[in-house]
Amino acid sequence: MKKLNKIVLVVFVLFVSLSFYGQNLRMMTYNIRLDNPSDEENAWPNRKEYFTSQIQFYSPDIFGVQEALPNQVNYIASALSEYNKFGIGREEKEEGEACTIYYKKDRFQVQNINTFWLSENPNVVSRGWDAACNRVCTSALFKDLKTKKFFWVFNVHLDHIGNEARIKGVQLVLSKIKEFNTKNYPVFLMGDFNSEPDTPQITEIKKVMDDTKDVSIEKPFGPSGTFNDFEHNKPVNLLIDYIFISKNSGLKVQKHAVLSDSKDLKYPSDHLPVYIEIN
Repeated sequence: MKKLNKIVLVVFVLFVSLSFYGQNLRMMTYNIRLDNPSDEENAWPNRKEYFTSQIQFYSPDIFGVQEALPNQVNYIASALSEYNKFGIGREEKEEGEACTIYYKKDRFQVQNINTFWLSENPNVVSRGWDAACNRVCTSALFKDLKTKKFFWVFNVHLDHIGNEARIKGVQLVLSKIKEFNTKNYPVFLMGDFNSEPDTPQITEIKKVMDDTKDVSIEKPFGPSGTFNDFEHNKPVNLLIDYIFISKNSGLKVQKHAVLSDSKDLKYPSDHLPVYIEIN
C-alpha cells in the first residue's frame, strides 16, 4: 500500500511539474482595418462578429491590433470579456486610430504602460518626418502570473507613405526598447510595418531581434503574405505584418502562422493576422 501511495505521489508531482513547465504563450498581431463605410460590403459592421469569433477561437493570450478606432476598440472589448486592454488614439484627445493591446486579465499583471508617437517629439501628439499620418507605438511590461516571468510587448503601425518615417520610426522604437528594458527581459515587437522583408527598416530590426517566422521550430503555416486587400480570389503574397522576438531571449517559438480564415468568400480584415506560440 505504501508503495502504491509513493507511485501515486510521484505521478502527481510529475503531472504538476509538466503542467507548469508546459505553459505556452499565444500571441497575435492584427491590422483590423478601420471602420470605413466606403468599404461597403467589407465595412466593419458586416465583419465585426466574424472577426471577434476568429479571435475567440484561437484564444491568444495577448494580441495587438492596429487601425482600431474607438468604437472598434470598445466592441472588441465587449465581445471578448476575458481580456483587458490599453492603448490610446494617435490624434488629439486620444481619438483616432490606436495600436491597442488586449491581454487575458486572469493571467497577466501589466505595468509601465506607454504610448509614444513616431516622430521627433515622441511624447506629444505629433507627426514625424515624411509620414502621411500620425503614427504611434504602444508598449507595456507584462508579468505572467503562471510562470512569474516578465516580458515586454511593443505594438506599432508604421506609415504607409513615408519611407523616411518608416526607417526613422523603427530606429525610434528600437531606441525606446533599449531605454525601457533596463533589466533585459524578453521583448516582442509586433504590428503592421508597411515594409517587406528586404527593406532597410526590417533589416535594422533583425540585427537585434528575430522574425518569429524564421526561428519557428515547426514549419510556418499559412500564406507567404499578410495583406489581402479584401481580394479573396487572389494569392496573398505581400508580407508587411510581423512578430519579432529579442535575440537570446531564452524563449522558443514553437509555431508561427498567418491565418487566412474567411467566411462566404470574405475576410474579416484586409490584413491576415500573424499568430505564434511560445514555449
